[in-house]
Amino acid sequence: FESLIVYYSENKGNNRHLPSVFSWHLVLCVSLSLSASKQFSEEVLRSHNEYRRKHQTPPLKLSSKLSSDATRYAESLASTRILKHSVESSKGSCGENLAWASYDQPGKDVADRWYDEVKQYNFNRPGFSSGTGHFTAMVWKGSKKLGVGKASAPDGSSFVVARYFPAGNITNQGHFDNNVLPPKD
Repeated sequence: FESLIVYYSENKGNNRHLPSVFSWHLVLCVSLSLSASKQFSEEVLRSHNEYRRKHQTPPLKLSSKLSSDATRYAESLASTRILKHSVESSKGSCGENLAWASYDQPGKDVADRWYDEVKQYNFNRPGFSSGTGHFTAMVWKGSKKLGVGKASAPDGSSFVVARYFPAGNITNQGHFDNNVLPPKD
């Protein structure tokens, strides 16, 4: 992990080591959690940008604001255990991909599953399809920023939210032609 801060407090009395051990443990857990979250986000970002490179689209930049919002929404999904798109994405203020699994999902696996929809996409007849929407959101040329959030439900299942800005998957005439480019090997 990036950094570890250890707080030491000296108490008078019988339990003088308890606060320092507790503080150290709390800081270690928070630090490891933040580090794991950042690692996960960077893994998802790296996978997105590898796929975007294949489609001649510029790399996305990780946005702390989008990531914070995505994490909050992932936590909401984990608490209800219902996978549904957010109000923000429904209004078009951001694009959004969601993923659920009964286990702790590695970032690359999530991105790979979304990208796998490329096999169903018809580049000769570009357009939106519910079976390819994750893929097209990932490689949408007009999107510049990515936010990633992940949360676990009490049963161990995990919910992942990716947010894109500006939003992609715009169904107006010509938008898919200009934003979802065929891969070049």
